[in-house]
Amino acid sequence: MIENDNPVVAPPGNNPEHRDNPPKPEQQPKRRQASTKKSMQVENIQELGSTEVPTAKTNIHVMTIIGQIEGHMVLPPQNKTTKYEHIMPQLVAIEQNPEIEGLMLLLNTVGGDVEAGLAIAEMISSMSKPSVSIVLGGGHSIGVPIAVSATRSFIVESASMTIHPIRLTGLVIGAQSSFDYLEKMQERVNRFVVGHSNISEKKWKELLYKTGELSRDIGTSVIGKDAVRYGLIDEVGGVSQAMEKLNELIKINKESKKGLKQ
Repeated sequence: MIENDNPVVAPPGNNPEHRDNPPKPEQQPKRRQASTKKSMQVENIQELGSTEVPTAKTNIHVMTIIGQIEGHMVLPPQNKTTKYEHIMPQLVAIEQNPEIEGLMLLLNTVGGDVEAGLAIAEMISSMSKPSVSIVLGGGHSIGVPIAVSATRSFIVESASMTIHPIRLTGLVIGAQSSFDYLEKMQERVNRFVVGHSNISEKKWKELLYKTGELSRDIGTSVIGKDAVRYGLIDEVGGVSQAMEKLNELIKINKESKKGLKQ
């Protein structure tokens, strides 16, 4: 009888030892783990420009209003936009979430759809939780009402805000009713800005209809300290000052709620 010196080895899938003790995730080959980590880093670089995304549990929600505020018309894909149908549900969720105690708005916008911008501004101003806005780069056109809608507003020294009357692009019917509608829409913006900032109606309209400063339009470009001097924005400051003020407002809000319960 010939003895076989080669032991029979069961395939990996049929090995009783493998069935009873399946390999744990941490026992995967290091090469595969390194490959997965590398692909995640590449994705973060492509999407966020960073190899690591810092995360922290906080009671403050940070919201960005950037690029052009997109309203009822979808803008071309190459445009950087803030879609109002994304922002509005977020604001409702922030209001409902008990873990979120304050909202910080970071603005760098060229403006956009008037009704969409006013809708966002009205929602922010009607929230029960304190909010702080900070204009970085620019808060132009309909970005002005959004900036002043917060409980407290900030602007960095180098940022600017362009104030001008409402303009329409596309076909406009040359009838008196069209001009009346434009006038009423402009009045809505005027009332909101004057009502949510310290600027007087006279000064606001002076900046709005000033001629000779903007190349192709009437209006004014206001920078940093001038926006505070006119009463449009509350303070000149950056992220640290805005965060400090928001924490202060959150503390005041908590104390007032305790007083009501007592």
